[in-house]
Amino acid sequence: MSRLKHAKPREIGIDEDRLETAFSLLRRWTTGDNAPVPGGAIVVGRHGRIVPPRFFGRQGPEDGAADIRDDSLFLLASISKPITYLAGMQLVERGLLNLSDPVSRYIPEFSAQHKENTLVEQLFTHTSGMPDMLPDNAELRRRHAPLKTFIEGAIAATPLFAPGTDFKYQSMGTLVLAELVQRLAGRPIRDVLRHELFEPLGLDDIALGSRGLDRRRLVRVETPEYQKGSDFGWNSRYWQEFGAPWGGVFASPENLAVLCQLMLGNGEVDDVRLLAPATVQAMTENRLATMPDIPGRLAATRPWGLGWKLNHRGTTGSWGASLPASVFGHTGATGTMCWMDPKRDAFCILMTSAIRSRAPWRLVHLSNAVSASIL
Repeated sequence: MSRLKHAKPREIGIDEDRLETAFSLLRRWTTGDNAPVPGGAIVVGRHGRIVPPRFFGRQGPEDGAADIRDDSLFLLASISKPITYLAGMQLVERGLLNLSDPVSRYIPEFSAQHKENTLVEQLFTHTSGMPDMLPDNAELRRRHAPLKTFIEGAIAATPLFAPGTDFKYQSMGTLVLAELVQRLAGRPIRDVLRHELFEPLGLDDIALGSRGLDRRRLVRVETPEYQKGSDFGWNSRYWQEFGAPWGGVFASPENLAVLCQLMLGNGEVDDVRLLAPATVQAMTENRLATMPDIPGRLAATRPWGLGWKLNHRGTTGSWGASLPASVFGHTGATGTMCWMDPKRDAFCILMTSAIRSRAPWRLVHLSNAVSASIL
């Protein structure tokens, strides 16, 4: 299976006119010479089927970019994180990894800089005290450093706070988890994801890093100022092929939809089971609520599962006005968002190529419109 079966909106309980509101918004934002969003796509799924994806805008942000392709592959950015964590949870199921163990049991040198008490679960929940990026992140990219160098830097990093006492979003914690998976699996994280997740589901339009993918299909994204004019930015061959476990997955909207359905299906999709229902439950409940040293208010307002974020209602991190606290998903810096709603057996995938932080409200507006279409 490379995709879920297509359905007309009404066949899966989606109001077509209301869904058109979301399509119209993204069409408007991607149209014209000064369009604020270069390109994007929307996929909505329910009851194991999807409304066919809709594509808008252009293949890149540069002047004269061609119309977006209907087989485009998007840089997921941080939606890559929960995909990496799925591989970690498979090792838990196989009796090879304990979330309650110190990370140093698996990576002995990680205990440097007083990190000997950091637990594996804290890497999943952004409570490890690890930094988001390394202090020399930009310089490493300028030098086209390999992934191994970033891993060494993350292992040696100084924590920002005592593990388990606070929450701070941390890409380097995801990288350490990826290294842990590599050591236990005995092969690169890119190969682990391919062999353990993508190939069993028949997915060939998704990969960690762009190697092996048709470069003509890659959507080019807006880049931060420090990447302008460089050969290491998000659209450079170096970074596209780098395969950052915290943000380097490329995927078609329909391949990502299969992974969303895997989570909604309690670890199974189209008779292929990759996770146990109990594992999915553990990944999508608020793990911060049971951590003794996390302040209660923080746990209540910024709930996080094992790799998956839960909807942060009542905060600027919320994905939508009508989405309940049980909704889980992730966002990405390149302008991506996906969420899954177990109560309505539905999911939403929003892929754009506009930097999310410049106008985070755009994705929320789209999310509100999609949510309102699910009857």
